[in-house]
Amino acid sequence: MKLDDLRKEINDIDGQMLQLFLKRMEICKSVALYKKENDLPIMQEGREQQVIDRIRAASPEHMADAAAVMFTEVMDISKCIQAEVYTWGKIYEKPEIFRPEQAQVIACQGSTGAYAETACVKLFGENKPIRFMTNFKDVVDLVERGRADYGILPLENSTVGSVAETYALMASHDFYINNIVRVEITHCFAVKPETDPADVRKVFSKREALAQCSNFIKNNGLEPMDYANTALAAEMVKNSPDNTIGCICSKSCAEMNGLKIVEEKAADAYPNYTRFICFSKHFAVPENANTISVSFSVPHTPGGLYRILTKFAVYGLNLKKIVNKTVAGKDFEAVIFLDFEGSYENRKVAAFLDDLKTGMGYFKFLGNFTETM
Repeated sequence: MKLDDLRKEINDIDGQMLQLFLKRMEICKSVALYKKENDLPIMQEGREQQVIDRIRAASPEHMADAAAVMFTEVMDISKCIQAEVYTWGKIYEKPEIFRPEQAQVIACQGSTGAYAETACVKLFGENKPIRFMTNFKDVVDLVERGRADYGILPLENSTVGSVAETYALMASHDFYINNIVRVEITHCFAVKPETDPADVRKVFSKREALAQCSNFIKNNGLEPMDYANTALAAEMVKNSPDNTIGCICSKSCAEMNGLKIVEEKAADAYPNYTRFICFSKHFAVPENANTISVSFSVPHTPGGLYRILTKFAVYGLNLKKIVNKTVAGKDFEAVIFLDFEGSYENRKVAAFLDDLKTGMGYFKFLGNFTETM
């Protein structure tokens, strides 16, 4: 038999499979309607395993695994379709509108001159009171206690990646991301006016800032010293009697503290950006929101993450970012943070979120937002 003949035979089989697939999905819609009318859950414990066991038993041993994968995929698609049917007519909570102009107090970590302050001003304007806190958790606590309307925390940097502490707080606290603010980072190396740069032995800054300037630090034989914040590091150098220390901070921060700028561009790469989250206790969404963020734990089953990602393809949603973190208290269980395109106002997206959290041991909706460039 010629190759063209074999391909024609495959095409004929594919056509038959497609018709059977479409017929199966139509029946699944009827199943979903029955479940909805009788208040039954989409997921029925044990049903899926029964189907897979039957498929394995009916398959030749050398094809059992492949057949199980194929029918698992078919059932995942079926559950997505059932979820859409199940949520027809469902009333969803309407979120508040995010109105930064109405904010009274904003919290961020550090002090005047910090990059977080730049993010605050960029989003809220220059006339809003800012509460500067010692650490990230204090920012979250102030928002949770209602002492600040919004908090600002760094999420990720274009040079060194994600900020682990912020992701850990997102997993362990309940708040909503209302907006993302992008700030250009222009690190400089600064010392006290009377300090001879040749005498400097140690450089202080936030861990992430030190990492972003690792080449400069190494090439100049400096010892990196982790400090709470770039602005606080500049303030410390200013007030220290030690003339053998310097700091990594912004140019404006150095000038504000009367420091001498030795190197204006100390970062390893330019442009260098940090994305900050703006968050609150309230589910408030900008009118042009186009990104949804969620987190969840991946089931300890073969292909667990793959099966979750299948849902995005079935619903036709574009996955923008995926971050894998091990969070304290989760016994080394992976927590996945996902961003995808969409608006909560879209009923299909809301139905997808209902479907996504079904059967999850841990699931958290983190917000619907846009990015301020």
